[in-house]
Amino acid sequence: MNATAKVLIPDKEWIIKDGAKKIAAISKEKKGYLVMCKGLRIPFKNLAEIKSAVGIAFFEESIKHLKKEEPDTYSIYGFPCKSKPHEPLYNVQKKLPLYTKRSKSKSQHCAGHYIIKFRKGWVKSFSPKLITLERYPFQGPWKTEEESKQALRKANHSCDN
Repeated sequence: MNATAKVLIPDKEWIIKDGAKKIAAISKEKKGYLVMCKGLRIPFKNLAEIKSAVGIAFFEESIKHLKKEEPDTYSIYGFPCKSKPHEPLYNVQKKLPLYTKRSKSKSQHCAGHYIIKFRKGWVKSFSPKLITLERYPFQGPWKTEEESKQALRKANHSCDN
């Protein structure tokens, strides 16, 4: 068996696959772990217990995937972004930190927090596509969500008056 674990929610849920076939799922519970396989729900106290029950070859391969920790957020030019940035650049004219999600992608995203005015009003947005900011009025970027929330309150308050 050549099983691997894919993290669904870091430190909470994993899916176990053998090639492309899903064979089990693991979820962290309040008092241990729960392995769900073929309709069965099997409780375990810790990961070592799962390792001994499932087999070393299976779990050693899986543990490699579980330990690969990705940062919660990435950033470019001090602004946070959703995914690992490729080809980051700062557009001086538009004052926007830009990046692509994949090395060969042509779709650019803007790092940071923004508020964008659509027909129904202002909304918050995190790392929106550049084309969205080109089509609609916006404010930002901000480095924190709290800054965008404050700007959203001000923008909505000025619309009410």
